[in-house]
Amino acid sequence: MPELPAPDYPADVRARLEADAREVIARYPDSRSALLPLLHLVQSEEGHVTRTGMRFCAEVLGLTTAEVTAVATFYSMYRRKPSGDYQVGVCTNTLCAVMGGDAIFEELKQHLGVGNQETTEDGKVTLEHIECNAACDFAPVVMVNWEFFDNQTPESAKRLVDDLRAGRPVTPTRGAPLCTFKETARILAGFPDERPGAVEAGGGAGPASLVGLKLAKGEALPPRVVHPRGGAAGTDQRGSAPQDAPTPGARHLSSHDAPQQTSASDPKHPAGPVSEEGE
Repeated sequence: MPELPAPDYPADVRARLEADAREVIARYPDSRSALLPLLHLVQSEEGHVTRTGMRFCAEVLGLTTAEVTAVATFYSMYRRKPSGDYQVGVCTNTLCAVMGGDAIFEELKQHLGVGNQETTEDGKVTLEHIECNAACDFAPVVMVNWEFFDNQTPESAKRLVDDLRAGRPVTPTRGAPLCTFKETARILAGFPDERPGAVEAGGGAGPASLVGLKLAKGEALPPRVVHPRGGAAGTDQRGSAPQDAPTPGARHLSSHDAPQQTSASDPKHPAGPVSEEGE
């Protein structure tokens, strides 16, 4: 049977959301450009994007519900089913995974008794694995409602979710103080975070992530010594000084910059084939 139209919001809720929607739409020259923040707005109402919320967005923007649904289902930041007060995301992308993200995710699944994108029975925590959040300097990273918790371990991550479920105060490593997912969704819709000190509590990227930006600005970077792989500077893997060890104090910036016998530095290693093709 065809699905019945989504029910409308109660009159008082509808009036409040319409006032907020008008403020959001006024920011854009084309009203349909306001769809993404409006989806955050309706998500802040119920904690996920419901059929009622998508109907509301369609009506205030003059779109079809199919157009709104296509956008709401494309982006993972919009939840399609009831979720917890705290979205706990464990980065399992390459660097975080090898640094322990996979182990953290498996431990939390067992500890909370839920799977990926599932919510604890008390409605407090929704667990999910997430892709890179541009915090590789601090891997492995766990995010709660998009706030950073850096350099996590399985034990620290379990303490974190236990504190969240118990209502104990939790402080992110960087960024604004933690708030509920509904409150986060309203901020993402473009409404000011009025909590004292929240706006000033910004969280910057790590130094390694900023190297490219500094180089682009023409800033000089301090030299960083990285010893060749396989042993400490001036010794081989057996701990003995190799015959061709550099003189004391002579260091290169990276193990990749060590002298190599190539066609540019050694006539005994010419570039290209040494015989004609077929010989």
